[in-house]
Amino acid sequence: MAKQCMIQREVKRQKLVLKYSNKRTTLLKELKLSNSLSDIFFVQKKLQRLPNNSAEIRLKNRCWRTGRSRGFYRDFGLSRHVLREMAHQCLVPGLTKSSW
Repeated sequence: MAKQCMIQREVKRQKLVLKYSNKRTTLLKELKLSNSLSDIFFVQKKLQRLPNNSAEIRLKNRCWRTGRSRGFYRDFGLSRHVLREMAHQCLVPGLTKSSW
């Protein structure tokens, strides 16, 4: 189980991303359309004023059951440990343990 502070930090980041997504996209579009160097610097200054955690790239995938960030499978939304346990219990449809 991941620390609660790490999970809450990730929730906080998700809220910031949602809050500033429209503003960030409009600024990025404005940056692409700007022609002069002074306009580019002005728009970049505005982008830098936004919180760092409001960038979507700062989000990290976490297991919905344990909060673990490493060994994450996107298809299931689970970490490798939980996925293995659930596969053994036949809780994941279409997933079977291979053996040879």
